[in-house]
This record gives sequence, structure tokens and C-alpha cells, in this order.
Amino acid sequence: MKHSIKPLIVLAGLLLLWQGAAVLFEIPPYIVPEPVDVFSRMVADAGLLWEHTLVTLAEMVLGLILGVLFGVLMALVLVYFAGLRPWLLPVLLITQAIPVFALAPVLMLWFGYGMASKVIMTILVIFFPVATCCYDGLRHTHQGWLDLAHVMGGNGRSVLRLIRWPAALPALASGLRVAVVVAPIGAVVGEWVGSSAGLGYLMLQANARLWVDLMFAALTVLAFCSVALYYITDNLLRWLIPWQQKTAY
Repeated sequence: MKHSIKPLIVLAGLLLLWQGAAVLFEIPPYIVPEPVDVFSRMVADAGLLWEHTLVTLAEMVLGLILGVLFGVLMALVLVYFAGLRPWLLPVLLITQAIPVFALAPVLMLWFGYGMASKVIMTILVIFFPVATCCYDGLRHTHQGWLDLAHVMGGNGRSVLRLIRWPAALPALASGLRVAVVVAPIGAVVGEWVGSSAGLGYLMLQANARLWVDLMFAALTVLAFCSVALYYITDNLLRWLIPWQQKTAY
């Protein structure tokens, strides 16, 4: 129970710090609006924010699902097909060597201004942490467990299902937590480059019209969605991996 209270205490502290800084330093509202003004705008434009939030959430969730699927498949290929490993590892690195900001205009040109380009950008952002963490978990399975399975006549499929996969889940869970945090980057950057809906699009439109309170309202909603998605994923992973060592925090 006390762990669930801590994020709320931190949130309240940040809001008080924000409000205090805005009042103490007399920051103009067209630079940093007060939290009260942002909250009022969130209430007044709740329908507008909800409409654009659904678009961004759909891009994030769909990108997460596909990115995790492709990342796990890449890890399995790297572990079980040693001949392809020298060819696929450079591809894995290239996905991160080119910044997603630089790829955004190209993806817009190829896949249009709809949801497809944003989903692909989200996949590119989360593909690397998922693939690398899953690959490390699979290849660092305790050798004694693998030798014992071999002695007992286990085949490749049973070893993967009963030994390698459970052993790799904690490492994969770390990759998933990172993926959930960075997933908004791909979606929002894509909306900034070109879109007609989404929180990133709304922030650009509000900034162009100097509706700073609306821009901060959209940013606040985006941050809330990201944090909520992280905690949902974290709790789900803790339930799915009960044998993972727990640390106090």
C-alpha cells in the first residue's frame, strides 16, 4: 500500500514546486503557466484532449505489441541460428545508429501521414531494448541447466519452453520496462513531423497559436499515459514472473 502512495506524494511535490516557482519568480504564463491554469484547461478541453489521447495511445500500444513480437523473434533467431548472427547483429545496431528523428521524414514519405508511420517509428524505438535484453537472457541461461536437460533427453523445443524461456524472462522484463518508457518518443515524433491527430499534433497546434496552457495540458496527459502504462506493465510482469528477485524500493 505504501508503495502505491509514494508516486502520488512525488506528483504532489512536483506540482507544488511548479506552482511555487511560477509564483515566486513571476514567470509569465506564456512561458510556463501555473498548474491551476493547466488543470482548468484540461477540464475545459477534456473532450478534445481525450480524442487526441486515444490516437496517441493506439499508436503506442500497437507499436509496443509489434515491437515486442519482432524483438523476441530477432532474439530467438540470434540464439538458434548462429550462421545468421554475424549478418543480423549489424542490422540490430543500425536500428539505433540512425536517430528516429532523422528517419521520421522518410517514414512519412513511404507510409503516409496516417497511423502506420507512427506505429513503425514506435517499433523502431522499442525494438532494440527488447531484442537485446531477450537475446542476453536466452544466451546466458545457466549452462548446468542446459547440460542436465540434454542428459535427460530434452529436445530443442522443450529446452526453450521449460528452461531458456523462463530463465530469459527477467532480462526480457527489463527490456519491456524500457520499451514502455520510450514508446511515446516514436509516436509523438511522428506526430510532430506530420499528422492530423494525436497529442503531439495538438501540442504543435497549441504552440503555433500560443495556447501554452493547452500545450502543457497535452504534455501532462501524455506524461500521465506513459507513467500509467509503465506501472501497468511493471505490475503485470511481477505477476507473470513471480520467481524474479524482488528488491525494496
